[in-house]
Amino acid sequence: MHHIVTQTIKTPLGEMLAGATSQGICMLEFTDTGRLDMQYASLEKSFSAKIIEAESKYFEPLRLELNAYFNGSLQNFKTPLDIKGSPFQIQAWDALLKIPYGETHSYQQQAHAINKPKGFRAVASANRKNRISILIPCHRVIAKNGNLAGYGGGLDRKQFLLNLENKSE
Repeated sequence: MHHIVTQTIKTPLGEMLAGATSQGICMLEFTDTGRLDMQYASLEKSFSAKIIEAESKYFEPLRLELNAYFNGSLQNFKTPLDIKGSPFQIQAWDALLKIPYGETHSYQQQAHAINKPKGFRAVASANRKNRISILIPCHRVIAKNGNLAGYGGGLDRKQFLLNLENKSE
């Protein structure tokens, strides 16, 4: 059986739980959001793997990149990711990866980017299932009217991340 190894990482926004396969980071989630059980079940099913606490060669590079991101000196993450989801989810998450640092898009813009102009609700649902916070930047997606909208880590963290990115430009 395959394994997903996990370890906690401290950030300025609180403790996060990182998960990694042999291919890369497959999860980065805030530990206090109540989403971990959902993420664990989803990961175990998607990867046909058991989750254990252990070290991964990806955790130290991830820590270093997160530190650089939070101090404003990193805009693009290079730590390998291991992403699994439905074809639509993969498309939606790929669109997130293309939103430039310091910019925001609406759910509707994201839907247009994947040629699903009426699919903004489905895009929002896919974003909610994003297992890799910050690295796959769903915090950069806002409502069409410019207001902050859903974020698994909480709107206060979303605002913090957007402010951080706007200061660093």
